[in-house]
Amino acid sequence: MSAPEKPYKILITTDLYTTDTNGVVTSVKNLFDELKSKGHDVKILTFSENIHSRREGDVTFIRSMSLEWVYPNVRMPMSYRHKLIKDIIDWKPDIIHSQCEFFSFQYAARISKLTGAPIIHTYHTLYEQYATYVVPSKRLGRKLVRVMSRERLKKVRTVVAPTVKVENTLHSYGLKNQISVVPSGIRLEQHKQRLTAEERLEKRRALGIADDQQVLLNLGRLGTEKNLPELLDMFCQAREQNDRLVFLIVGDGPAREELEKIAKKRNIADHVIFTGMVAPGEVHHYYQLGDVFVSASTSETQGLTYIEAAANGLPLLCRQDDCLLDVLKEGENGYEYTNSDEFLEALDAVMNPEWQAAASRRSQQIAAGFDKQVFGDAIESIYDHALQ
Repeated sequence: MSAPEKPYKILITTDLYTTDTNGVVTSVKNLFDELKSKGHDVKILTFSENIHSRREGDVTFIRSMSLEWVYPNVRMPMSYRHKLIKDIIDWKPDIIHSQCEFFSFQYAARISKLTGAPIIHTYHTLYEQYATYVVPSKRLGRKLVRVMSRERLKKVRTVVAPTVKVENTLHSYGLKNQISVVPSGIRLEQHKQRLTAEERLEKRRALGIADDQQVLLNLGRLGTEKNLPELLDMFCQAREQNDRLVFLIVGDGPAREELEKIAKKRNIADHVIFTGMVAPGEVHHYYQLGDVFVSASTSETQGLTYIEAAANGLPLLCRQDDCLLDVLKEGENGYEYTNSDEFLEALDAVMNPEWQAAASRRSQQIAAGFDKQVFGDAIESIYDHALQ
C-alpha cells in the first residue's frame, strides 16, 4: 500500500479527555490543535462522563462507567462495538495515535487491525508510582506494569517518550520498539500574560498573604505520588529560619485531607494555604503569586507544571529527578535537592532578589523551547516516517 499524501486522517485515542487537571489531557488538546492548524483531518476517540455515547464535532465520546474507587477520573467503556466506532472505521484513518495503555488502547488496536493504520503511542505515565492504588504489593505492581507495557506495545510502530527518563524506563522493561523522545508542548500564550504589580498584590492579599511574605508554590493534583508531605516537613523547617514564608498549594485531590492534617499537626496550618481547584483560565495568575515553584515528586514523566511555572517566570526548587534535565538548569533558573539540608540551602539562595530576577528571565527562555508548535512539528515528522 502506498503512503497517503498529506493532509493525513489522524485518530487520537485516549482514556482521559473530559478533565482539565491532567497532563495527558493537556498534551492531547495541544496536539489536536497543532495538527488541525497544519490542515490534517483529526478525530479524537474517548469516553463520555456518563452512560451515554455522543459525537461533538471531531470528538467521539463512548459511554462509560466510573472507576473512581481505583483512581480519580478513571472510566471504563461500556461498549467496544458501538455504531460511532464503526463510523470511525469507515472513515479509515491513515494513522492512529494512542495516548493511554489501558481501555482506549483496545479501540486503537481493533481499528488498526481493520484499517491497516499504524499505531503511534505516547507513553505518558510511569505506572510503577501508581500501582499501589490497585495492587498493595509494590513489587508485584511493578512486575505487572512491566509485563503489561511490553505486551500492550508489541503492535505499536513507534513509541513517543516525553523525556529521556521515560525512554530509559521503557528500555528497562525490555521494549524493542523504536522510541522517539518528544517533549509535550504547552500553550505559551496564556503563560506569557502577566499580572501587574498591583494585581499581584491584590490577589495575594485576597488569599491572606502579606505584602512582605515570600511564597512557596506547588500547583497540581494532590495525590500521594506527589510526595507533598515531604514539602510540608521541609517548609516547617524553613520557617524556623525565615518566618516570612508562606506555602501556597493550588489544586485538589485525594491527599488533600491528609495534607491538611499534617499541617495542623506540625503547627503550620496558619501558614499553608489550600486554594482547592482553580479554573484553567486562572492557572497562570496563581503561578505568578509565588516566588518559587517547589516539588518533591519523582512520579512525573515530564512534569508540565514545571514548564508552566518556568513560563510564568518562576525559579524552580525540586527534588532531583531525570525529568528535569531540560527544564531546570542548576544555578541558572533553580536548584535540585536530595535532602532537607540541600533544600534549605537552596531556598535561601532562591530568595535573593537579584538572583531571582535573573532566574525568572532564564526560566522564560527555557520554557520557550516547549512551545506547542515545536511539539506538533516533531509529532508530524514521526507520522511521516511511519507512513513511509
